[in-house]
Amino acid sequence: MEKEYKNTFRNINRNLNGEDINMLSPLQLAYIGDAVYELCVRTYLLKKGLPVRKLHKATTEYVKAKSQSNIVHALKTQLTDDEKSLVRRGRNAKTNSVPKNAELVDYKYATGFESLIGYLYLTGQDNRMMELFNKIVHLTMDN
Repeated sequence: MEKEYKNTFRNINRNLNGEDINMLSPLQLAYIGDAVYELCVRTYLLKKGLPVRKLHKATTEYVKAKSQSNIVHALKTQLTDDEKSLVRRGRNAKTNSVPKNAELVDYKYATGFESLIGYLYLTGQDNRMMELFNKIVHLTMDN
């Protein structure tokens, strides 16, 4: 039996409907996607039983732009056309800054990845989001 995930926090803002979510900019989607993805990573890493300092260091390794860029490339063949379009929109979004520790191309792909996660989260596609996260875990965190 497939585990069903319930997006509890989505109830915080019930005013956002499907049309509103589709009107959000890729950077707005990435804003929420960044937080959701980091929460997933932090929650996953808890099972490793590390001290907080090491948990933080491990988390930053998985949420940095280079890692997210690599994830997008690794998942490319497993994304739907709509998901690829969301990543592309996020990747092509105009940004005013680039973190000092990231290459521009990685930062853009990371923004695309975060846009996808934000969209899946806001639209309540929790099972798909967790399906992708489980693939990410298999690709990067279980090694």
